[in-house]
Amino acid sequence: MFLAILLFILAGLAEIGGGYLVWLWLRESKPLSFGIAGSIILVLYGVIPTFQNFPSFGRVYAAYGGVFIILAVLWGWLVDKKTPDFYDWAGAAICIIGVSVMLWAPRG
Repeated sequence: MFLAILLFILAGLAEIGGGYLVWLWLRESKPLSFGIAGSIILVLYGVIPTFQNFPSFGRVYAAYGGVFIILAVLWGWLVDKKTPDFYDWAGAAICIIGVSVMLWAPRG
């Protein structure tokens, strides 16, 4: 379970971080190197989830979506300095509960 959580976090950071670098390049006129680094990191984001032990691509990516929401709220808070409100945290908690049900529910 620890490895699954770690891989979800790494994938989320790669997607958000890579996307952020591309955003800075295109929207805030940062150097092309930001765009190239962001693009490489986004490719890594596509590779990282393949190391999950879950057999279903769709289930892994659906569960990852919930983890991504949590990471995006934290990124906004820590990097963009936008303090999450009660509804941000409530929505994030609901997502984590949903992810837990999807991944670890007993199945036949």
